[in-house]
Amino acid sequence: MPRFYLTTAIDYSNGDPHLGHAIEKIGADAIARYRRARGDEVHFLIGMDEHGQKVQQEAEKQGAAPREWVDRIAEAFLDVWQRLGLSNDDFIRTSEPRHHRGLTALMERIAANGDFRRSKYEGHYCAGCEAFKKDDELADGRCPLHPGREIEWTEEENWFFRLSDYRDTLLSRLRDDPASVRPRTRRNEITRLLESGLDDISASRSRIRWGVPFPGDEEHTVYVWFDALSNYITAIGYPDGDAFGKLWPADLHIIGKDITRFHCVYWPAMLLAAGVEPAKSVWGHGFIKIGGAKLSKSAGTELGLVELIERHGPDALRYFLLREVPWDGDRDYPSTEAFIEQFDRRYTSDLANDLGNLLNRVVSMVSRYRGGDVPPPVGGALAEKTALALSAYHTAMDGYLLHRGLAAAFEIVRSANGFVDETKPWALAKAERDGAADSGTLDVVLSQLIAALGTVAAMLAPFTPAKAAELWRTLGGDGSPPDFGHLEASVAGLKTVRPGGVLFPRP
Repeated sequence: MPRFYLTTAIDYSNGDPHLGHAIEKIGADAIARYRRARGDEVHFLIGMDEHGQKVQQEAEKQGAAPREWVDRIAEAFLDVWQRLGLSNDDFIRTSEPRHHRGLTALMERIAANGDFRRSKYEGHYCAGCEAFKKDDELADGRCPLHPGREIEWTEEENWFFRLSDYRDTLLSRLRDDPASVRPRTRRNEITRLLESGLDDISASRSRIRWGVPFPGDEEHTVYVWFDALSNYITAIGYPDGDAFGKLWPADLHIIGKDITRFHCVYWPAMLLAAGVEPAKSVWGHGFIKIGGAKLSKSAGTELGLVELIERHGPDALRYFLLREVPWDGDRDYPSTEAFIEQFDRRYTSDLANDLGNLLNRVVSMVSRYRGGDVPPPVGGALAEKTALALSAYHTAMDGYLLHRGLAAAFEIVRSANGFVDETKPWALAKAERDGAADSGTLDVVLSQLIAALGTVAAMLAPFTPAKAAELWRTLGGDGSPPDFGHLEASVAGLKTVRPGGVLFPRP
């Protein structure tokens, strides 16, 4: 069975989870579930980034010790991920002993390769990014990603990583393997960055005590990005754990587009310096924007994550985010009110009306006209459209274009609703009772509708796992929808529908 190691960016412990965190985790979960349904042995990792200046400052602001603070934040994140039904296999926290051990080993190997040097740093530092900034990276003297924060002028002696030595190697790797950074817009950005040249970067901080001691220099702490990035290997037992040997290199890192530099330049260079193969691919997804700006903490508060989950249920939110927000781009809403209005509109039109009503109509007709027994499978116009849409779905999902995958699933829903209106099963049933038609005509219609809905259940399972399972059981299936290798046989094996409650109740 092929292995597939999938990670997301670990979330920074400076506040509660918000919508920006959620879309990345939901998207990654959909990919993990899809890969399992394709037959892969998936290992899906998420976690928390718990060290650094920003966490230390936030803890002090809240009147808590850093350990107490990160424990509280980790609990809040875990609660939300459970509500959203994430299927992650592991949850790494950078304050864990396993992480400290692995990070220390990584830094020691980089040091043994001669890639650290001690030097003085003078320049701008954005605590929001936990990153040093050049003048040309600022807008009006502020970080474009954190315009509300004052940029700090920092002067300190640090350990530096010889990043500049890896520029040519990284550029060659990117040109030889374009799929290593996706989508294309992100790859082009990284190519331009590498072509412009690289500076060496700080690998330590001298005045931050909340973190992992820099090996060989207890007066310094490992710089938070070196600390955070290494979670992808420390979680699976680097340097000598069995899981590391089996799972690394990772198949896919999923991150926000604002941290591609760290994942596509710093991280592979760190690994190469330690004699470790870099990850196979990085995907930098876009953002939800409100009024043209990246979702901020203030806007995130107005779009409270728990409240959004409770508004129409977790699966509805999962569907909405992955249908609305292109996985290779941004989605801008004029206001938080517009976001809520569109959420409500999608829920009613797509889920309650198009899918929910279709299921109710089809199951009711099978119950009324065939006593609940599903007619034997046959081909036909709807079956052909279903097959074409399923093929488009696989193409989209294999390319991580999740929004297109969902669109393909709902193309079947749209076709099935049109098929009902076109064939008029109620008229066929009347003609059958009146002796004007044989039973075969209606059986062909009902059979194709059940098969279409069964296929939709499997296609939606990565996105709306609980509702897809409910849909599958209503059609007469057992448990969750089948994996794709068994889909055709499982759909053909549906025997008796089980009318139940409303799949997506109207508000």
